[in-house]
Amino acid sequence: MADKCSEGLLNGAVPGERGKQDKSVKRGNWGNQIEFVLTSVGYAVGLGNVWRFPYLCYRNGGGAFMFPYFIMLVFCGIPLFFMELSFGQFASQGCLGVWRVSPMFKGVGYGMMVVSTYIGIYYNVVICIAFYYFFVSMTRVLPWTYCSNTWNTPDCAGVLDGNLSSRTAFNLTRLLNATQKRTSPSEEYWRRYVLDLSDDIGNLGEVRLPLLGCLGVSWVVVFLCLIKGVKSSGKVVYFTATFPYVVLTILFVRGITLDGALTGIMYYLTPQWDKILDAKVWGDAASQIFYSLGCAWGGLITMASYNKFHNNCYRDSIIISITNCATSVYAGFVIFSILGFMANHLGVDVSKVADHGPGLAFVAYPEALTLLPISPLWSILFFFMLILLGLGTQFCLLETLVTAIVDEVANEWIIRRKTFVTLGVAIAGFLLGVPLTTQAGIYWLLLMDNYAASFSLVVISCIMCVAIMYIYGHRNYFKDIEMMLGFPPPLFFQICWRFISPAIIFFILVFTVIQYRPISYNDYVYPTWAISIGFLMALSSVICIPIYAIYKVCRSEGDTLLERLKNATKASKDWGPALAEHRSGRYAPAFSPSTESHLEVQPLQPEKGRSEAVAASPMQGSNGSAHSQDSRL
Repeated sequence: MADKCSEGLLNGAVPGERGKQDKSVKRGNWGNQIEFVLTSVGYAVGLGNVWRFPYLCYRNGGGAFMFPYFIMLVFCGIPLFFMELSFGQFASQGCLGVWRVSPMFKGVGYGMMVVSTYIGIYYNVVICIAFYYFFVSMTRVLPWTYCSNTWNTPDCAGVLDGNLSSRTAFNLTRLLNATQKRTSPSEEYWRRYVLDLSDDIGNLGEVRLPLLGCLGVSWVVVFLCLIKGVKSSGKVVYFTATFPYVVLTILFVRGITLDGALTGIMYYLTPQWDKILDAKVWGDAASQIFYSLGCAWGGLITMASYNKFHNNCYRDSIIISITNCATSVYAGFVIFSILGFMANHLGVDVSKVADHGPGLAFVAYPEALTLLPISPLWSILFFFMLILLGLGTQFCLLETLVTAIVDEVANEWIIRRKTFVTLGVAIAGFLLGVPLTTQAGIYWLLLMDNYAASFSLVVISCIMCVAIMYIYGHRNYFKDIEMMLGFPPPLFFQICWRFISPAIIFFILVFTVIQYRPISYNDYVYPTWAISIGFLMALSSVICIPIYAIYKVCRSEGDTLLERLKNATKASKDWGPALAEHRSGRYAPAFSPSTESHLEVQPLQPEKGRSEAVAASPMQGSNGSAHSQDSRL
């Protein structure tokens, strides 16, 4: 008994709830809270931490960028992270089921699913490229070391080529200056061999069979890790979420022992305080926090929905958010120590070799690795780290879609066959990713990355904050959290949720619009029709919100538009904790709980029994009294 009590306290249970069973037998829970924390860390810490943050940091004032970055973490990142975790955990539902809180806004959940679909498609293509580089690194000499291959051009100049050593210093300088940019063997390997890049986004060319095979491998790995849902993925993350830190540390120790490493690190950290007054720096900081934590993707809500009801998600949100940001800073040391060494070797400024995105992961960093002794070993470690970072995010993206589908159908048949739903989603993701393995695939991948999950995420997150705080009502939500955790959210979070975080989100949206530039890839400028497709992808997730809202209002009971709006925004009768034993207070049923109160409350379709829900008189569990007053706000 003492063990059970201590377990309840560690799990964040309120004193009166310690002895109750806190598990969802049918839907499942995490094996323990370490699995949830590791999964959430793997979800938040992704490829962007390695290939985007270090570049943003040195471009926006080095160490000075840390100041606005951590300000945005405190006032936007952690509060939004806590909101999504508490939202999913309270209802034990995915990104669709949680909108029983205000059914008219269920389109927000559909928007999250659309965004997760887009990201899941192209994210696994990036993982498959990392798989490809991982496999080809298993050789004595990395294939992008020299310029003596069939795919190289006369402009190629490898730093380790024998013919380069015989050239004069003047010729090397001429190759590296701005008038005639040097083409590295790693860049030509990437563009001319791995991608066999076409000249236009509309010219798909042929499917690159090695990439297609690696794409199949990556989807098979994701499916096998999720074959039993969180029960299997929760075990895998012990490795996928922790081993990248081992690799980062190995690469960091190796990097700081190289000549020029200190120069690279200083270039990364040296503060330029004059840039603090630049609005772009603050916009980049807010955007990086928002996107790197995975807010509005639906993954945080989904992962938290498998928590036990009394888990202390407040503590988890702080731990995971800080871990994510600390990883970004740490990765910057790893990246710039190696880039500093490469710049020192070439005798150029660090800015000449610094890059971000695929250019860093598959061109700049691999070339730097060729300068190290036993370069295949370091290459294998680096790309294995990228694979694990990508898989950690991909697990949650796929689970978000599967959970939303299963929770929406919510019958015994589909719950028992969740594995087949996972298989179906994985097969669909593979097929939709095939065009991204063509010769024009990288163009489409970058188009999806820049448009499918950009300003649409900001809009979705902003509407979510407004719906919870001002439609459902902040007082109701604060009471829900107090009922779940045993204490209300701290005053700081209450203020952030109601005022500060929505203001910052709106600032990110304005910043994104003002700073918008048409997408390009190196010297290739995307045609107008391709950019139009990008905007359509972005709108496809946002448009779900008004379409479903109109549909819900039209289907709601009421003689006037105002009555229909009230009924459409009013919380469903089945909103609240999923387990009967947790439905106390205003969520308690009108009748006394029987001896079978330990059984789970079956998820109900909001659409089913709508007329009964509206016609029924208000009772204690209907959220009617307090909610109607707050919803007017």
